[in-house]
Amino acid sequence: MVDNRRLSLSLRTLHAAKHREDLHPALRKLCVRHGLSHMTLLVVRNGGRSGLYPDYCTTYPDTWTEIYIDKGYFDIDPVIDVVRWGFLPVDWSSLDRRSAQVYRLFKEARSHDIGAYGLTIPIRGSKGERSLFSVTSNLPKRDWSRLRASSIHELQILSHYLHETMLSASGLREIGRYRNLSRRESQCLQLLATGRISKQIAADLGISENAVKLYLRSARQKLGAFTSYHAVAKASFLELIKI
Repeated sequence: MVDNRRLSLSLRTLHAAKHREDLHPALRKLCVRHGLSHMTLLVVRNGGRSGLYPDYCTTYPDTWTEIYIDKGYFDIDPVIDVVRWGFLPVDWSSLDRRSAQVYRLFKEARSHDIGAYGLTIPIRGSKGERSLFSVTSNLPKRDWSRLRASSIHELQILSHYLHETMLSASGLREIGRYRNLSRRESQCLQLLATGRISKQIAADLGISENAVKLYLRSARQKLGAFTSYHAVAKASFLELIKI
């Protein structure tokens, strides 16, 4: 079940992060609020704009970040391959760790208290950007499974919102002009943000499920969003809807 109050507070925290130096404390607040050990956003492809690349913001300890870069783990980390897997979240337990190098990577990460479990969400931006949003946890396996299941909807919205926040704070995203959303488009996005699915949204609004899907598709097109979660995050980021 989506915790609307928690999601709203987290989006406000990210909205207040206007500069690069604001991102780390914002992520720390989100980790505490959502019961996670760490959060990271890695911009794998910046859409052709100049700037630091690859770019990232993370709550990982500086010692681990330095080791990761110095040892070239970026080139062997199976988490990075998630960017090529489409749009769906990937639990780290499904990653191939059979090679000795990858095994050592995860073992060393655990020694730096990164977390025994993790989840990565791939993000595709409207200007060709590719990002990865990852969260980790040191909870026991059963508790992690429950947390992941109860938080996945919120995390998908947060991942896209953080992507927009990161690019804006880094000067890599110019806020363009977007067509206004219709009342129905806004209503569908608003209800989607609360965890409602198309069938439930249709019942809430007294319209057909096909009409809901049409409104969500047109909202995505207007916002330049690849997924409905991206559309919700972008509409909230642009203050077109309130969560």
